[in-house]
Amino acid sequence: MDHSIKNNAESLVKETHIEDGFYVLRLQNETTDNKQFIREVSRDFIQFHFCVKGAAQLAFNDGGYQLPLHEEHSILLYNPQRDLPMDLTIEKDSWVVSVLIPIKKFHSLFSTEANYITFLTAENKDRKYYKDEIISPSMAVVLNQLMNYNLHPSIQALYFKGKAYELLSLYFNRPANADIEQCPFLVDEDNVAKIKKAKQIIIARMAEPPTLQELADEIQLSLNKLKEGFKQIYGDSVFSFLFDYKMEVARQLLESGSHNVNEVGLKVGYSTASHFISAFKKKYGTTPKKYVMALS
Repeated sequence: MDHSIKNNAESLVKETHIEDGFYVLRLQNETTDNKQFIREVSRDFIQFHFCVKGAAQLAFNDGGYQLPLHEEHSILLYNPQRDLPMDLTIEKDSWVVSVLIPIKKFHSLFSTEANYITFLTAENKDRKYYKDEIISPSMAVVLNQLMNYNLHPSIQALYFKGKAYELLSLYFNRPANADIEQCPFLVDEDNVAKIKKAKQIIIARMAEPPTLQELADEIQLSLNKLKEGFKQIYGDSVFSFLFDYKMEVARQLLESGSHNVNEVGLKVGYSTASHFISAFKKKYGTTPKKYVMALS
């Protein structure tokens, strides 16, 4: 594999070698212009691209064909018939995390689960594969941890290895007995639009969210369809999604240093500090105060 990297901003990309050809790339464009990143990738690799913030475009055939990569979306690419070099244009104020992993390494991770990962099955082993998916809240947490961390250099390699495997496991996680490829709910674009609206509502009103019934009434969908559809699209229940989102917002507010623990708790909807501390510890295994102290 040719590891050559070409881009028009030296500080655009940070590449971490996980193991045996397994790489995580963090691309961060904080400028006011679009930036291009080019990297050779052979046909032996599966590519995952996650847009954490903003937007980007993947180009192929010397720009003749483009795939948009939207915020909170991921793209999986695999083509055993030809090399697929990364040609990524990252828009201003945008973050992208890319994972490159050899197909042999990937097979070894999922050998017992290949029956539900369609491109791993024997009949598909020589077919190209493409998938555009929404990033789940649990994946968003890991992606933000990859972009924002404060670690001693001696443990960074171990940290990134753990997060890379966690990200892949969350990407392929699914509800028991769910048939993702043939989900009938997702065929109805009107219902999908309503579920996306429900997500926007609970995020906008996270401090005082509506009840499930109130949310269902507001988006004009039955309670059952709201619950089933939300889980099918976002991989989690409405309130589990909201909990993960609130905790990620809280973590970022604490890292900013602009609010104390009580203020952060109030901003994400906890009327008492003790309830917020308990929720934060449930999510991250530590208290907000200890988390902040570890940053310094």
